[in-house]
Amino acid sequence: MERTMRTSIAAVAFTPAFLAFFLAQSAAAENAGQTMRSMREFLIKEPDCAEFTDQCSICKVKDGLPVCSTPSTACIKAAYTCTRRTQQ
Repeated sequence: MERTMRTSIAAVAFTPAFLAFFLAQSAAAENAGQTMRSMREFLIKEPDCAEFTDQCSICKVKDGLPVCSTPSTACIKAAYTCTRRTQQ
């Protein structure tokens, strides 16, 4: 029984569908890392920006950290754009 279960798990683990899913998850993780790097770069270049968007999420800077809404399901991500600056 145990050997059959291991064989079944191994068979599922290497199916084309599983490999495609795994690669998609890896790409999503890489994209999330890239998004965080570009957001950090944007905020460094725009230190007085209080609110910004990438056409998918709306973000505010609170206590020095970005807080963003959940992205809409069908959006085309664009470069970050400042929509409101801090009042100095």
